[in-house]
Amino acid sequence: MEQYVLYNETVTERTNVKIDMEDRGYLFGDGIYEVVFVYNQKPFALKEHFTRFEQSAAKLEMKMPYSVERFYELTHELITKNSLEHGIVYIQMTRGSGPRNHLYERNVDCAVTGFARQMQPPAEDKKNGIAVLLTEDIRWLRCDIKSLNLLGNTMAKRKAADSECAEAILHRNGTCTEGSSSNVFIVKNNVLRTHPANNFILNGITRQFILKIAEEQNITVREEAFTTSELKEADEVFISSTAQEVTPVISVKGDIEQIFEIGPVTRLLQEKLKEKINKLSEKSK
Repeated sequence: MEQYVLYNETVTERTNVKIDMEDRGYLFGDGIYEVVFVYNQKPFALKEHFTRFEQSAAKLEMKMPYSVERFYELTHELITKNSLEHGIVYIQMTRGSGPRNHLYERNVDCAVTGFARQMQPPAEDKKNGIAVLLTEDIRWLRCDIKSLNLLGNTMAKRKAADSECAEAILHRNGTCTEGSSSNVFIVKNNVLRTHPANNFILNGITRQFILKIAEEQNITVREEAFTTSELKEADEVFISSTAQEVTPVISVKGDIEQIFEIGPVTRLLQEKLKEKINKLSEKSK
C-alpha cells in the first residue's frame, strides 16, 4: 500500500516528495520534531505535544507556518490516509532551505514534513522490564528543546545496544539526567524522584502525565536530580516516553552495576497511565 506523508501543508504519496539538499535540517540539524502515539486510530495527548512543538519553535526563533490547530488536522489526515490503527505520527519542521550559512535568518518559511508508522506498544518490555546502560551524558546544554540535534542520543543508544541493553541512562559528572530517548525515575522509600524540567532534560509528555498521576494517587514526588549512587540504591527504577509508556528497569550496567525488582509504584503508574490513555484517546477528535 502506498505510504502517505506530509509535505508542508499537503498529505501526498511519499514518492512525490523531494527535499532540497540545502535544507537546514539536513545541513545543521536546524529543526524540531514531535512524535505522537496513536491508539485505535486516535492520537494521545495531541494538544500537549503541539504545545511543546510551538514552544521549541519559539526557543529557536522559528516561525510556525500555520496554526497549532492545523497541525492537529494534518495529524488526523495522516492517520486516516495511512489507515493507522496503532503506531506513531512523526512531524518535523526545519528552518527551510537556502545557501549554506551558519548564520540563520529569522521569519523565513519553515519546511514541514511528517509520516505515520505502524507500531505496537512494547508489551513485553513493560511486563518484564529492561536492562539499561549507565553512561556519560555528552549532549549539548539545551536538551529542553526537542530539536533534531540527536547525535549524542544516538551514540548512547548504540552503545547501550552493543551492551545488550534496551536504553542508556545518562549522567553528567555523576548526576543522572535522562535516557537517550526517555525520562528516568527512581523510587526510594515510596518517594518518586526525577530530574527537574530544566535545560538538561526534555520535559517528556509522558513524564508530565506520570507526575499528575502520582499527585492523584498521593505518591510523594520530588523533582530533583539524583546521583548515580542514589540510582544504585533505588527500590524501583523505570523510564518513560511516548513509545515506551512506563517501562520498568530491572538491571543497570556500565558505570554502575545493579539489579532491581519491579515494584508496586511502577505497576500502579503503568495501570493509571493506561487508564488515562484509554480515556483521553477516546476524547480525541
